[in-house]
Amino acid sequence: MKIDKSKQLFAKAQTVIPGGVNSPVRACKSVGCDPIFVAKAAGSKVYDVDGNEFVDFVCSWGPMIMGHNPAPVKEAILAALENGTSYGAPAPLEIDLAELVIDALPSVEKVRFVSSGTEATMSAIRLARGYTGKKVVVKFNGCYHGHADSFLVQAGSGVVTLGIPGSPGVPEDIVKNTLSIPYNDVDILEKTLRDESLDISCVIIEAVAGNMGVVPPAEGFLQKLRDLTEELGIVLIFDEVITGFRLGYSGAQGRFGIKPDLTCLGKIIGGGLPVGAYGGKKEIMDNIAPDGPVYQAGTLSGNPLAMAAGVATLTALKEPGFYDRLEEKAATFAQELENIAAKYQPNTTLNRVGSMMTTFFTDGPVTDFDSAMKADTEKYGMHFREMLSQGIWLAPSQFEAAFISAAHTQEDLQKALEKTEWSFKKMAK
Repeated sequence: MKIDKSKQLFAKAQTVIPGGVNSPVRACKSVGCDPIFVAKAAGSKVYDVDGNEFVDFVCSWGPMIMGHNPAPVKEAILAALENGTSYGAPAPLEIDLAELVIDALPSVEKVRFVSSGTEATMSAIRLARGYTGKKVVVKFNGCYHGHADSFLVQAGSGVVTLGIPGSPGVPEDIVKNTLSIPYNDVDILEKTLRDESLDISCVIIEAVAGNMGVVPPAEGFLQKLRDLTEELGIVLIFDEVITGFRLGYSGAQGRFGIKPDLTCLGKIIGGGLPVGAYGGKKEIMDNIAPDGPVYQAGTLSGNPLAMAAGVATLTALKEPGFYDRLEEKAATFAQELENIAAKYQPNTTLNRVGSMMTTFFTDGPVTDFDSAMKADTEKYGMHFREMLSQGIWLAPSQFEAAFISAAHTQEDLQKALEKTEWSFKKMAK
């Protein structure tokens, strides 16, 4: 596999972009190689600037549930493009996408669009604080909610991948109002939420963690969280930036039967374009300006191209049987991966929920941040490099999810299984 042009571009990028990338994990430092530069993508494949083809299990970190550049989304973007790229004014497509989101998520009565998942989560906690008049935010160790100051405490995603303990530039007087507690620990959860001295405004959670690798909620954990927050008057926020429209048309909340007070969305709802959203109960959402005193604004919020892509995507996902087929495909693939691991790399653990999964190079159940951190990151890096050399593109971090899309064919998945067996056998020697 030749990567000459990628190497040249990375060297050039490092002279004008910090680290040569616009999001840290893309630099591939934790997997011991330089990044490839992508020239184009279609269906289940990405193609780099050197002409190499890869079966893609990153899926742009989740949004490409239909595969890359699907015809309905492409056509919708091109049609919207004919009318302009940005208005800075209300447009009909914003209403169309809002109605689709509200129809899909029973917990959402009103929704506000922003331009990223970070904006969505940041705005949601501001809203929760404004609504309750309280300060403290409770999150969970290893859950990543974007790079806003309040969230860079025991965070997942690139913070874990790069070994950064929070981040310089985040004042202590901001993070002192964020408490991070263990994921899936009911006892600590109840003790924390019942502590009246903490002045808790909200709890934010990835209902299925996807940024310390895929870690599902323990049986009954989400229901306990919902019961406690409801009893104590604490706003419950589901961060469904990854899981929204990924784990089903109604996301994780539909899959587990839990209704949060607020929901944060992103990725899939933009059909591959930059987008975010937060929505929930009318009585809470009506506190946002201009109806209420909680201020939030954005020049490109509700961008017409992103709205068009989102409408086309969510409309396509309503096709009967879409999620059943995706679930079956992912379940079969995951079972075959486990069979291969049992033969050649028994000290691995595969976690899967729907069409998102992670193979951890550690031999025990991975149920929280501490158990995820036991994974052998050097071994994952070896596996990543071997798979890349064989035309399989995995996330360049042990602590991210792999995604299956509707565009992945049985041939794609069989190739990935064969190359996994080859990689695992080679590492076992």
